[in-house]
Amino acid sequence: MHLRPTNLWHNSDFLKLWIGQTISEFGSRVTLVALPLVAVLVLNATPFQMGLLAGIGGLASLVFGLGAGLLVDRLRRRPILIVTELGRAVVLGSIPVAASFGILSMRQVYVVVATGGILTVLFDVAYQSYLPSLVERDHVLEGNSKLALSSSFAEIAGPGLAGILVQLLTAPMAILVDALSFLASALTVWLVGKPEADVISIPGAHIWEDFTSGLRAVTHSPIRRAIAGHSATAGFFGGFFASLYVLYAIRYLHLSPALMGVVIAVGGVGNILGAAMAPRLMRRFGLGATLIGSILVMGTATLMIPLARGSVVAATAFLMAAQVGDVGWPIYNVCELSLRQAITPDDLLGRVNAVMQMLFRGFLPVGSICAGALAGSMGMRPTLTVGAVGLMLSSVWLLFSPVRTMREYPTSAAFDSGYAAERI
Repeated sequence: MHLRPTNLWHNSDFLKLWIGQTISEFGSRVTLVALPLVAVLVLNATPFQMGLLAGIGGLASLVFGLGAGLLVDRLRRRPILIVTELGRAVVLGSIPVAASFGILSMRQVYVVVATGGILTVLFDVAYQSYLPSLVERDHVLEGNSKLALSSSFAEIAGPGLAGILVQLLTAPMAILVDALSFLASALTVWLVGKPEADVISIPGAHIWEDFTSGLRAVTHSPIRRAIAGHSATAGFFGGFFASLYVLYAIRYLHLSPALMGVVIAVGGVGNILGAAMAPRLMRRFGLGATLIGSILVMGTATLMIPLARGSVVAATAFLMAAQVGDVGWPIYNVCELSLRQAITPDDLLGRVNAVMQMLFRGFLPVGSICAGALAGSMGMRPTLTVGAVGLMLSSVWLLFSPVRTMREYPTSAAFDSGYAAERI
């Protein structure tokens, strides 16, 4: 696929989607901060309850992932986006309402997190599958880049906004802001004018065959199989850092929480740069080199984390160097998602996207558990070193696949002739 430089800011339908998602991303960052504070400050949650709260949302992608993909491929995607956004608004809105009447409980918070997690999985799968039908095929990379850029900005500014709102409104009422952001997102998606194509139904198709076709589409395709292998591997070794990074920085390197905030903010800046640079890097170096290079950048940068030692200033410098490596994450995500959208038939895209989400999100907590066990037996630094090396080695999946030699996304004609065997 030839990627001509364009400007999607002139596409009114894309603008509506982008505005809604930008508002929603900021709102979601508020809840990420405010919801744990509700549990701790309002409901006096125990450590066990907090652990359970953290795990419930992650289970949604494992339990409901394939089902979400099937729904997205069997129904029109824009109505799914609208309904899930309205559903998340209602579910989250129940927290400030219950708090105002003094009847909020941990049981309700669990239900909110579980229901919200299911709706989020369904929304994410539909969202990734909807963009290729909203913009022209050779504008998909640009669209993914702009949407990732909004997410990166929200990652930096969102927690600060959440802190201000919690201080001014209390934690339960701050969550109301996220509920309103979902309403705004639903409205902007509803305002999109471009009609969706009719859903193609296959007469006589068996429900179980439809359910598992996403898995077959991944395992039978050399390109999608390589992407899936990397997703699972990166999720597993990424879990090492998800579980140990903050503990390592504060307890072993003696960073203050304020200094940790500065270090994490540097990573947010890297995310913004990566999201903005992805299309240019892909055009300059080619698709395969950009994907593999971004993985190696991430893995090499994370090696700085276990190498950090000495004074607080020196350790902070190492951690900041590692955070700069975060530039690789959005570069990989934008390019890989665009490749997945380019080579996957539209009627399978929802199920394939669901499988990819399941692999990454499913292996992440497994890696976190293994990292905790390893750290207890071999120490924090060796365990983090294993995680960094594992992230670098996840590039092997792409190095030994057709992705390595790809310079551009395949055109529709190339797909019909060169990738037809991948379709199930």
